[in-house]
Amino acid sequence: MFYPSTPPYFLLVAGLFVALTSGTAFSGTLKQLLQKWSSDRATDADTIAKIRTGQLIFPFLGMAVGVCIFLASGIEIFGFPIVMSYAFAVPLTLLTGLLVWYQLGSMFALAEREGFQAFNLDSWQ
Repeated sequence: MFYPSTPPYFLLVAGLFVALTSGTAFSGTLKQLLQKWSSDRATDADTIAKIRTGQLIFPFLGMAVGVCIFLASGIEIFGFPIVMSYAFAVPLTLLTGLLVWYQLGSMFALAEREGFQAFNLDSWQ
């Protein structure tokens, strides 16, 4: 008799934990870098290049890895094989992560060009 392996509940929880802790680190690092950037904006010429550094990329990659493990484990719980679940989760996570990183860079560029008041959604001009 064939019994399928037990679902990866531990990996599901571990992936969620990694994603949440890395997200918290990403948020704190981003806030700290933006506060430093807003105070040094008048004196520093290449500010966008300094924000997108290793200080920000490592927590972002940690979030992506955690989300990928969480997503693949969630797919495995429904009975899909390991290879198929990671074949679905890895490209989806990579594509989403690249799009978010690109959007973050364009938001930095907008803030550099027009200032933080460009993000005020309450006023219509």
